[in-house]
Amino acid sequence: MRISGSFAHIYIALIHYPVYDRQERVIATALTTIDIHDLARLARTYGVGGFYLVTPLKSQQELAKRVVNHWVRGWGAEYNPTRKEALSLVRVADDLEGAVKGIEAEGRQAVKTIATAARRYAQARSFMEISDILRRDRRESYLILFGTGWGLTRETVSRSDYILEPIEGRDYNHLSVRTAAAIILDRLLGGK
Repeated sequence: MRISGSFAHIYIALIHYPVYDRQERVIATALTTIDIHDLARLARTYGVGGFYLVTPLKSQQELAKRVVNHWVRGWGAEYNPTRKEALSLVRVADDLEGAVKGIEAEGRQAVKTIATAARRYAQARSFMEISDILRRDRRESYLILFGTGWGLTRETVSRSDYILEPIEGRDYNHLSVRTAAAIILDRLLGGK
């Protein structure tokens, strides 16, 4: 399925590698099926072009493909057509480069990446700035990166074209990736 909505030039990616663990070691995290469901539904709700799961682990890729196939081609497709519509947006890539190439293969222009992080970075742009860029420049494609574990590596963040400011909570900063992604997409694409 390819979305033709107003934000079809925007994609999201859930990065499972490279990310940090609690001690800031670079690791690969395991997929959770609820992330697949919820982020696919989020992508469909906001009309983005697609949702990439990024992991080099073949067992995790197979798990993702089994979940997606159940809801897109299997019994789940008849049982819940709206879930089929959302899960049709899911793609699997070995790495970030593979996700970018996948977007380009869909006929999109050069892809710019937007890193999200709970950490503060001096180069971070505000939600308003990034929202304006996404709404104004529809010729370019954008891939918003969400990290699992303890977040995207500094190298991934520094290689991104843009870094988004963190979500400000109240004396606590440990949202699930599903919750953070929903808040971020709503702030960037909602309402206006």
